[in-house]
Amino acid sequence: MDTCRIDVANLAGQWVGTNRLWLSPKEPARESPTEARVALVAQGQFVTIHYTWADEGAPQDGLLIIGCQRKLNAMKAVWVDSWHYQDRFMLCEGTVGASGLISFKGSYAAPPGPDWGWRIDIEPERRGKFRIVMHNVSPDGKAELAVEASYARQLR
Repeated sequence: MDTCRIDVANLAGQWVGTNRLWLSPKEPARESPTEARVALVAQGQFVTIHYTWADEGAPQDGLLIIGCQRKLNAMKAVWVDSWHYQDRFMLCEGTVGASGLISFKGSYAAPPGPDWGWRIDIEPERRGKFRIVMHNVSPDGKAELAVEASYARQLR
């Protein structure tokens, strides 16, 4: 299967929406406005998604750089976020599903225990919308919703 099949033509542009952050599955989500800019870079070989949001009024932002090593048929991403991952970057590997869902997985150290996982899903939707959904994944594989950002194309 061609894991490099990214249909970004419909995602390129400016987006606005709502970001929801869960610190715990037992607590209500913290909501804030969000904006995203999706662009092709490096002669269309990579896609960037730069997004902004806020936590309790403090501005935050993040960036996903998505690409594919076609010879290896390997989808890769680099993720940075001012709140979640601060001064570090996460290398992720991913796939593209038949529905267009792009899903990346990375991990982070959680001393003194084993590493935890982080999953980022980019879900293109119909009628000028898409979502970015992030899950925190425990060492035993249990995924808990951490972030859901829903976007609609910004009209000029």
